[in-house]
Amino acid sequence: MAHDPTHDPTRPPTPSTSTDTPLRPDADESAGPVDPAQRARRRAAGSALTHHRGAPRFLHAPRFLRILGPGLITGAADDDPSGIGTYSQTGAAYGPVLLWTALYLLPLMIVTQEMCGRIGLVTRQGLAGVVRAHYNRRLLFGAVALLFIANTINVGADLGAMTAAIRLLVPSAPAAPLLILIALVALGLEIFVPYRVYAQALKFLALSLVAYVITGVIIGGDWRTLILDTLVPHIEFTPAYLTLLVALIGTTISPYLFFWQASEEVEEEDGHKRANGVGSVWRKRALKLKLKRLRADTILGMLAAEITFWFIIQTTAGTLHAHGITTIQTAAQAAQALEPFVRGLPHAGVIAQTIFALGIVGTGLLAVPVLAGSAAYGVAEAFGWHEGLAKVFTQARGFYGIIAASTLIGLALNFIGVNPIAALVYAAVINAIVAVPLLALILRVANNRAIMGDFVNSRLTNVFGLLTLAFMTIAAVVAFIALL
Repeated sequence: MAHDPTHDPTRPPTPSTSTDTPLRPDADESAGPVDPAQRARRRAAGSALTHHRGAPRFLHAPRFLRILGPGLITGAADDDPSGIGTYSQTGAAYGPVLLWTALYLLPLMIVTQEMCGRIGLVTRQGLAGVVRAHYNRRLLFGAVALLFIANTINVGADLGAMTAAIRLLVPSAPAAPLLILIALVALGLEIFVPYRVYAQALKFLALSLVAYVITGVIIGGDWRTLILDTLVPHIEFTPAYLTLLVALIGTTISPYLFFWQASEEVEEEDGHKRANGVGSVWRKRALKLKLKRLRADTILGMLAAEITFWFIIQTTAGTLHAHGITTIQTAAQAAQALEPFVRGLPHAGVIAQTIFALGIVGTGLLAVPVLAGSAAYGVAEAFGWHEGLAKVFTQARGFYGIIAASTLIGLALNFIGVNPIAALVYAAVINAIVAVPLLALILRVANNRAIMGDFVNSRLTNVFGLLTLAFMTIAAVVAFIALL
């Protein structure tokens, strides 16, 4: 007999009023006849997924593709306009000597995001919801306030960069109306487009950064030197160098990614929920399987982010820095790094600017909803409001109100006269400072057995987690001194 396509090995027995013995979750139809009523219940539970606003349609995708989820989106969102701007400025200013940061930040990033995702998956709550349930309100509101401030500044910087990128292609476009239009489009997409659709689009938007990888391969360079710069850390104790180093750390290990991935694991869990009353034995078995997928998803997402990070620095080092451009003041200067990609074609400069603009706008449309959304998750959970991208606006007005507030305040920040390219680096530095208390909080939650049960941090995770906290603390102190 054909295998039932709705079969799920992690699904516990569905409660039934039938006198027949329920089919075990790991059973197959080949093991014997299946009661038609049981088959109908299975199909009804599976079809319910397609009516869930937040559920990606992965049921019939290949197993490898089903693994890809919040971790990949988080990694892609990490290479937002703030990241691109910071990496580009780094390569232009110092050449390839800071390539080592991509390698050494990778394990720290993986461990941090895995902890956040695991907290969401195990507790079925976002980070703010967990803190609200188990810790005091002062700690909760402090964490959420820091998150909202950092995210709103980052939203503003990304919106400004997207506007500057589009004006590369349409120089006559008035800046202020274009900026407002971009903000409203980004806001409308997150509020009115079902997350199931938006999540799929987010994954494909990440492909816009492949141009940097291809350009890096084309320009090549002294690969022996590039490998040495990747393996051997280089430190200069100058304010400019240390500020960029802190910015690299802040744009890679960012507060908004902590809250986003935890909450998106909850969204995915809710979207795939097929039965109520899961017992502890079945839940532990299911969680172990889901945690394996979470780790694979997180590793792939963070690896993709850091490879892009490496190639942007390598590309700008081999193009801008090599030709004496050490400070990026405009989007047009940043776009020059991609000219080798289209060298020999008519109007190569215009084509390079177009690719750069598409990359900035694509990653901006990906990152702004993540930034505003993670702030909304934190605030809504702190106050006990209905929240989640799986809900429509009328079901979670406060949640979507925070998304709107973060986006609109970020929009307003662009009218205070700060250079949009420079603002990207400043936003990354602020992220580095804000990340420290939030990382301490995440480590505390992930080691609390009353919250996490058998799924607390391993010894190895704690070692890397504490290393990350120490590294970020040093970076925050350096940033604070540099900003004085």
